[in-house]
Amino acid sequence: MSTIADNLSALANRIESAARAAGREPASVQLLAVSKTKPASAIREIHAAGVRDVGENYLQEALAKQDELRDLPLIWHFIGPIQSNKTKAIAEHFDWVHSVDRLKIAQRLSEQRPAGLAPLNICLQVNVSGEDSKSGCAPADLPALAKAVAALPNLRLRGLMAIPEPTEDRAAQEAAFASLRRLQEGLDLDCDTLSMGMSHDLEAAIAQGATWVRIGTALFGARNYGPA
Repeated sequence: MSTIADNLSALANRIESAARAAGREPASVQLLAVSKTKPASAIREIHAAGVRDVGENYLQEALAKQDELRDLPLIWHFIGPIQSNKTKAIAEHFDWVHSVDRLKIAQRLSEQRPAGLAPLNICLQVNVSGEDSKSGCAPADLPALAKAVAALPNLRLRGLMAIPEPTEDRAAQEAAFASLRRLQEGLDLDCDTLSMGMSHDLEAAIAQGATWVRIGTALFGARNYGPA
C-alpha cells in the first residue's frame, strides 16, 4: 500500500479506538482530509481509498484543485479565514464552511449562494482559547451570532468549530474541546456538528464529542510551504 493508504488505515484505527473509549459509535466521527499545500493527485489517492470530504484553507489553491478533480464526487469544505472579497467564490464552490466568525461574512455567503444549490452548511468558529492571533468569535458573542446566522436563507447552521491553543497536555486539550461542546449545548438551536480535533489531539476531541476531525499531517505527511 502507499504511504497515504497506510496513514488512512492508521487514522481509522485511531478514530475507532478513541470513539469506543468514549462510549461512542466510530461512525459518529467523520474524517475531513485537510489537503492544503498537497497536490490534487494526493486527493485522488484518498478518494480511491474511500474519502469524500476534503478541507482547504486557501481559496485559489482550492479552486485549482477543484478544477483538476471535477470528475470526482468530492465534498468540499472551506476551513480557513475568510476575507469579504472571497465570499462569492466560496459560496459558489463549497459545500461546507467551517470558519464563519462574524455576521457580515455569513450574510455575504447567504446572498451569494447560487440559486439551485443546496443550502451552504455553516459552522461558526469560536476562539475558545482567547488567542489574539486566532480567528473566531468570542464565546460571549456566540449566542447572538448563532441566532442571526440560523435565520439567514441559503445557509444551514450545523454547529461550531474551534482551533484551541496547541498543547500536549491531554487534560488541557479536553478542557478546550469541552468548552466548545458546552457552548453548543447552550444554544437554543438544532445543531449537530462539532468540528474540532486535528492530528495531534483528535483523541481528546473525540472524547468531548467531535463529529468532524480535521486531519492533514497524519494523513498526507508534513506540509510543504516552500515555492511551488
